[in-house]
Amino acid sequence: MGDGAGIAYAAANGVRFGYLQAGPPDGPLALCLHGFPDSAHSWRHLLPMLAELGYHAVAPFSRGYAPTQVPADECYQVGALVADAVALHGALGGDDRAVLIGHDWGAMTGYGAIAFAPDRWRRAVTMAVPPTGSMGATFLEYAQLRRSFYMFLFQTPLAEPAVSAADLAFIDGLWRDWSPGYQGAVDAARAKDCLRNPASLTAAIGYYRAMFDPARQLPRYAAEQAATTAGGGCPVLYLHGAEDGCLGVTTTTQAADFLPAGSRFEVIDGVGHFLHLERPDLINARIGEWLR
Repeated sequence: MGDGAGIAYAAANGVRFGYLQAGPPDGPLALCLHGFPDSAHSWRHLLPMLAELGYHAVAPFSRGYAPTQVPADECYQVGALVADAVALHGALGGDDRAVLIGHDWGAMTGYGAIAFAPDRWRRAVTMAVPPTGSMGATFLEYAQLRRSFYMFLFQTPLAEPAVSAADLAFIDGLWRDWSPGYQGAVDAARAKDCLRNPASLTAAIGYYRAMFDPARQLPRYAAEQAATTAGGGCPVLYLHGAEDGCLGVTTTTQAADFLPAGSRFEVIDGVGHFLHLERPDLINARIGEWLR
């Protein structure tokens, strides 16, 4: 059901998800998952292309990101995001022709979803975050720890006041740092609109708190959580920007070794973290070729 503003809603895994869509409702599902600090609008260039290929392209706002509901269980571990993706597959009429496309947190979710429910996905595309196990010691190098300062800030009570200050200027700063040279003010503004509600902002920060604190991970998602590092599933096209200011390209050195059989890995020159927005024609072409 829509709300008159181009947003439709579906219930999945106990959460009411708002989503954008394009293409025939009876086409194979293409589920597009955004990351932080972002929104479903991140896929505005890709959804029409997927529709032209005959897909029912759906981009949900992730759990806690308005207009999607803040979940009652307040659980934000990756396993919960995997459960959401699998539940959305069912709620949106997906079958074994479905494809999954994820950026940032959506990429981490994608690795888990295709491993946890391999019969539901034909192909996948991930961007900007390699398989967790592939990063190894490169994540602990000084240059990368400096880029990842926000993750550690988010473990503290200072996170919410720091991010919310001055009309969420923190988010504008991340967009500038992560995609140098890209004029992402419009995209950052859309992300901020999703997080202005204090409960939604705490939800988005909660993704990082759950990453580092096992006490925030619910046993009900244990199988989905395990799948996030299990590997396997359908073939994956993994794309990473050479100028990524969030996860440096050195973290991808072993990425190909951790992708499922038949996968492909490519570093895209001249783009940063939000590569699908910086060079939409190029990225759309890569994705379209992969899905065909």
